[in-house]
Amino acid sequence: MSDYLIPASYGEIEYVEKRSRFIARLWHVENEQEALERLKDTREKHWDASHNVYAYSVKSTGATRFSDDGEPSGTSGMPVLDVFRKAGIQDFCCVVTRYFGGILLGAGGLVRAYSKAAAMALEAAGKAKMTLLNNVSLICSYPQYERIKAELSRFDAVIEATDFAADVDLTLSMTPESFDKFLPRVTELTAGTALIELTGQSMMPVRVE
Repeated sequence: MSDYLIPASYGEIEYVEKRSRFIARLWHVENEQEALERLKDTREKHWDASHNVYAYSVKSTGATRFSDDGEPSGTSGMPVLDVFRKAGIQDFCCVVTRYFGGILLGAGGLVRAYSKAAAMALEAAGKAKMTLLNNVSLICSYPQYERIKAELSRFDAVIEATDFAADVDLTLSMTPESFDKFLPRVTELTAGTALIELTGQSMMPVRVE
């Protein structure tokens, strides 16, 4: 499975262009039903808006949809979608709500306004990379735990869970490349007495700048 980008978190912005009020909201979604629910919620909340323009795309099924919602064809839904396509973002739903301010923006103005709103929402949300990570179980003694914990940052390992019992039972996530380097280091630190095993792999988000 190859890496791909998603919104890192929920993003929302608001700005005014020639008296028209634009509110852009961006979510990470895992399926089309979730995208449709976000759209439904926004339409219900902003039932009095002039337009609720949207775009969404789901990687697993290839579902990609957009709507101008009454704006002139090609001036809103597709420009919103293009913002995320150009940024390489997948698994997203973006809804841009417009309250008309009485001044016509023209086709070019609408494209710029909706594109700007979507780009601002993406900036607010940030980006994360869905990356294949190893799920690792590591059981060690308490003295060994302190030594191992001090090493984790070197291997970009993340502690997902810790169980302090007779020994310390760690659940870690890290890239396959890091795991290959981490394994001999654990053996060295614990003289081969720590129990470490690969329990699986999963795609997980890692925030990027």
